[in-house]
Amino acid sequence: MAEETQPRWEGKAIAELKGPTPDQVWPFLADFCNLHKLFPNIDTCYRVEGIQGEPGLIRYCASTVSGDDSEPSKLKWVNERLLMMDPGEKCFSYEVLDNNMGFKNYVATFRVMPMSDGDGKMGGCTIECSFVSDPIEGWGLQDLSSYLDFCLQYMAKKIESAIQEASA
Repeated sequence: MAEETQPRWEGKAIAELKGPTPDQVWPFLADFCNLHKLFPNIDTCYRVEGIQGEPGLIRYCASTVSGDDSEPSKLKWVNERLLMMDPGEKCFSYEVLDNNMGFKNYVATFRVMPMSDGDGKMGGCTIECSFVSDPIEGWGLQDLSSYLDFCLQYMAKKIESAIQEASA
């Protein structure tokens, strides 16, 4: 009897940044081991091996999830490998390797793209995150998509704030 295969999940989230240009936003995303400064609830993110900005770079990310009175806190962790970094196109892709969160065959691509204001003038930019993944036990596709959208919106606000502070 053949093993039944579930269809792969695919999704996309987009965040709009009204003021910053792609050139201002890209350095925040290009620093692959800086995720703890942008992503909600990530306690640490650091290089495990490889060269910053080069395919093959592996980062470790972890967060502590607080339990309730009956359950202790848990450490959630993931190792991720950079697959592609294209500064000219302002995009990168990575895959999830070892983790204790249930991710299998997860690959994501981030892109920073200019956004016009409708009159053909530059009006900020968008950050797009697309992914493909095997289904994650205990999650639905909509759960994962909603979580990633929340995280991307959070990251966009952090980047906007950092750019505003730097130019003040």
